[in-house]
Amino acid sequence: MLERLWYGKSGWRWALAPLALLFALVSGGRRFAYWRGWFSTYRASLPVIVVGNISVGGNGKTPVVVWLVEQLQARGWRPGVVSRGYGGKAPHYPYRLDATSTTAQAGDEPVLIARRCGCPVVVAPRRADAVRLLEQSGEVDIVITDDGLQHYALARDIELVVVDGARRFGNGCLLPMGPLREPMTRLKRVDAIICNGGTPAQGEYPMALVAAAPRRVCDDAPLEAPLTGPVDALAGIGHPPRFFATLTGLGYELAERVGYADHQAFDRDELLARFGQRPLLMTEKDAVKCRAFAPPHWWYLPVSAELPAALLDTLLQRLTPLQAPGPDHAH
Repeated sequence: MLERLWYGKSGWRWALAPLALLFALVSGGRRFAYWRGWFSTYRASLPVIVVGNISVGGNGKTPVVVWLVEQLQARGWRPGVVSRGYGGKAPHYPYRLDATSTTAQAGDEPVLIARRCGCPVVVAPRRADAVRLLEQSGEVDIVITDDGLQHYALARDIELVVVDGARRFGNGCLLPMGPLREPMTRLKRVDAIICNGGTPAQGEYPMALVAAAPRRVCDDAPLEAPLTGPVDALAGIGHPPRFFATLTGLGYELAERVGYADHQAFDRDELLARFGQRPLLMTEKDAVKCRAFAPPHWWYLPVSAELPAALLDTLLQRLTPLQAPGPDHAH
């Protein structure tokens, strides 16, 4: 129902105006307190890049984090990633992921990033604790936070905001009247705005998600022959219709499309009963939650962010004064 209020033209949203005003006072007061130094902020010894958004829901942050890690690695940097670990309950915090870490422990996105990038990934509700662990390890020379634009307890050097190019900012109102965590004026203070799909506004960097060939969920084996006939699709992400549109754009005939809540913990028996016959396609984020019980006819679609070289050039220029690059940094 909130989705219809936020992204439709319903006048019922005005009933939530008092709550939105209260949210604005609380969140705005908190930002002001950090800005004035009344609340303490942790300043890391390493450069920190935040990839976040000002609206709720999936905007495509994780593909940007993966892109950023891969681009920095290719230029000699040693990035580490920190995350809140939403949806997971680790045995302790801060918790560094390893090859055996599950989504139940660390959350789906951190597991995806660790598997995809092979870089150190640490989760903690207090991101500063995760950053400290990476600093102490000596393995990284730059930190990227997956989400956390509003986590002002951690100082940052560069802020990147990802915008859903199709839904944009909905009705432009703050929670719960609209989808915004912060007012749109916040965008004036970030270093770059990335528009995922749709038409970028002036000054925004366009982003496209490029799909690779499907891989089998249970063992990552690549699909050897194209899937023919109807297939089923599931997506437990912030905006499932985006994934379904991607599949239809690739020519798949979707017999059933099922959207789940973002970060939802799947019920093994329910999924096996529901998707037992036709081939099933899902997102890579869903696949990390289904790997342990997926039958061989379940596949996931790896996607990579495609971003302009101008964005990378801008980021590298801003990083140069933050840390003297080592001899293996090819800036």
